[in-house]
Amino acid sequence: MSRIDDLIREHCPNGVPHMELQALFTTRNGYTPAKSVAANWTDGTIPWFRMEDIRENGQVLGDSVQHITESAVKGGKLFPANSIIVATSATIGEHALITVPHLANNRFTSLVLKDEFAEQFDIKFIYYYCFVLDEWCKNNTTVSSFASVDMTGFKKFKFPKPPLEVQT
Repeated sequence: MSRIDDLIREHCPNGVPHMELQALFTTRNGYTPAKSVAANWTDGTIPWFRMEDIRENGQVLGDSVQHITESAVKGGKLFPANSIIVATSATIGEHALITVPHLANNRFTSLVLKDEFAEQFDIKFIYYYCFVLDEWCKNNTTVSSFASVDMTGFKKFKFPKPPLEVQT
């Protein structure tokens, strides 16, 4: 038996409940501000993540290679710190925990934990469980001009909800 098995037996004698992704998270797609508009990219201070960031700097990120300006942000709304970006088109099966307010390109879907679950989940547990989500994404793609994840199924993907002692 492992320490996790002991914790689950102690804290979850009837098993671990699971919740659908769409119940736990607010999802938003990333986007790419027009490259032809220099004002979107000149002297930008807002991190704008793409696959290059994960490949060059890992999967827990506090800054990006490229930055955009505030004027490039649609509706002035950034993805919040401590959200997860998941590659859901083109290069499937990658994710990262982003620790700062940011935006990401259109290859990513952002997972933002809903406020009512903030005290019930450890973001690092979610980050690690996203490796399971990555595998699901790789196995549930559609192909047209490029691969993309079955987003209907994606929203129904289930995350376990063990007590915080087990998550930690």
